[in-house]
Amino acid sequence: MKFRQFLITLSVFLIISACSFDYGDTSSVESDIPDIVMGDVEYVRVRGGDPQVRFRAELAERYENRQVMELRNFSFEQFDHHGAEVNAMGHAGTAHVELESGNVNLRDGVSIAVDSEDMTIETGKLDWQDKERILSGGTEDEVKILRENGTSFNGRGFTANTRNRTWEFAGEVGGTYIHDDEDSDAE
Repeated sequence: MKFRQFLITLSVFLIISACSFDYGDTSSVESDIPDIVMGDVEYVRVRGGDPQVRFRAELAERYENRQVMELRNFSFEQFDHHGAEVNAMGHAGTAHVELESGNVNLRDGVSIAVDSEDMTIETGKLDWQDKERILSGGTEDEVKILRENGTSFNGRGFTANTRNRTWEFAGEVGGTYIHDDEDSDAE
């Protein structure tokens, strides 16, 4: 559930981009000049007086015609228990946010740690498909999964379905998976 909440918070980031400015007709839809540029951006979403998530970016550029936002040195923290604890956190060198679909491409060193799942995901890039609620790496991209109990393995073709709370690798998996047997302490 917490991993799913983290992924949902990625789509919450779109709220940051709710404002727009009309500077008139532009001649090129694929303009390389951003409409809005912001430095050292910090956004905290609050619900019922409690912080839910905090986003930060060294640089944010919004392109109105393309309906995208480009972020540099992007990081986030998702709060739990009325904003008292951080449940999930992560960062990426760059993030490309499609404003209409809610899809997000994380690149240049991605790390996501979800405390409630005792899982850290590390890779070069990940894609979030908002409508489908799918987090995925490329078929040739290596993704590393780490846990505090010593589990450490790599694989290619990573996909996580947050609706079903399942994840899998399409091929080439190797490493060490440690299963904690909670019943062994009950003897």
